[in-house]
Amino acid sequence: MAIDRFTGENSIAFIKLEQLFDVARRNSLWYMAFGIACCAIEGLMSASGPRFDFDRMGVFFRASPRQADVMIVAGTVNQKMAETVKTLYDQMPEPKWVVAMGACACTGGPFREYPNVVLGVDQIVPVDVYIPGCPPRPESVQYGFMQLQDKIKKQTEDRLAARRDSR
Repeated sequence: MAIDRFTGENSIAFIKLEQLFDVARRNSLWYMAFGIACCAIEGLMSASGPRFDFDRMGVFFRASPRQADVMIVAGTVNQKMAETVKTLYDQMPEPKWVVAMGACACTGGPFREYPNVVLGVDQIVPVDVYIPGCPPRPESVQYGFMQLQDKIKKQTEDRLAARRDSR
């Protein structure tokens, strides 16, 4: 037993190991940037810079898909690149999430009239968070990651609730 320094009473904290892993997973997202166009430079790199500082949110860049759990697709995806996006997604370990960043990655953007442009990366891989804009502001990129963290937290709560209901 531990003495609670605020109340002075004995207290014990219980947490399942799985819940502890989920808290760590939610607060240390390692992303692999698949930056194809201007969104990667203007939105993602400025959000990673010193003014907006992704590191304080627990979001870190990984160059290899085998070390990343979040894939950020930023820019126009054409048919030629679609296979590469899918291959990189398949190389990522579970659990994995995808963020579509910018109008081009979300819907094809201003290039949707061209026949070689994929009308949204969600036609290739499942997308968890969409960050609109052309290019998206660094604040919206950070907000998108906060939404992803909330989504991961909700998945944990849903999984625990399903286990309670099955008993």
